[in-house]
Amino acid sequence: MQAPVVSTRVENTIRKIAVVGSGAVGCYYGARLARHYDVSFLMRRDLNAVRKSGLRIESVDGDFTLEDVQAFETTVQIGPVDLVVIALKATANDLLLHLLPPLLKKDTVLLTLQNGLGNEEFLASHFPGHPILGGLCFVCINRGEPGTIRHLAHGLVEMGAVDDSGPIEEVGAMFQKAGIDCHTLPDLGLTRWRKLIWNVPFNGLSIAAGGIDTQQILASPELENRTRALMLEIIAAAAAYGHTIDPEFAEANINCTREMGSYQPSSLIDFLAGNAVEVEPIWGEPLRRAKEKQVETPELKRLYLEICAAVGKG
Repeated sequence: MQAPVVSTRVENTIRKIAVVGSGAVGCYYGARLARHYDVSFLMRRDLNAVRKSGLRIESVDGDFTLEDVQAFETTVQIGPVDLVVIALKATANDLLLHLLPPLLKKDTVLLTLQNGLGNEEFLASHFPGHPILGGLCFVCINRGEPGTIRHLAHGLVEMGAVDDSGPIEEVGAMFQKAGIDCHTLPDLGLTRWRKLIWNVPFNGLSIAAGGIDTQQILASPELENRTRALMLEIIAAAAAYGHTIDPEFAEANINCTREMGSYQPSSLIDFLAGNAVEVEPIWGEPLRRAKEKQVETPELKRLYLEICAAVGKG
């Protein structure tokens, strides 16, 4: 496994940050950044609660509350910033076509913390000329009552730049200063495939197996075997694109997941709430890319079809 490159240099070119997508991920990482930097949040559901009582983070690393949160209803109210942290579900990417322009200056950096494949390409095609970074969040987190985020375990962010553009070292160092375990990697594609090793089986089987959590998945020998098979298929597909991942990384993911207890993955939470599930970015796109390289992925195909059936996707 390639060792991460840890950022250490800060150039202080980024002063104002906007978080677009203030769900669990956006609020958690945004709140940590906001204790050190000028951060504005685009909020909808929790807007009134946060304006009244602040943003509460209940964390295994120590609870804290942001008392005076810069929370806004529209990006027009926020205005141009130096860095946009995008934490919307990838199913809502079309909304970015309207949400992002009021936030942009000539050199505004776009950082996507979204799941799946294709998000950086989407941003590059619609917002050419802007530096684009991708970040993968290995974190156990969910939303509580309005204005409260529960951080249960982990929190690592692995980050890379598209085409070597963008101040990756500076942004990585900002995350580190905010108390976030952040590693910058020289290969963003590798980072994306590494995250899929967890997302594909655990988000997928939690839905396909009837709405169960990670503990229940690993308690079933059949589902644990499917988990491992899916991980190895993702590793094979990644290798076809030049991204080498040690199979031991899959085992490490399984072992870490055992420590989470009865954790509900984000896709399961969306599914149970009747919200859109990120079917194509997490399962459809990896399946298509594997097919392009003639990599056999029967377990991934099976899971993709099961999820499509579960969510009513034809």
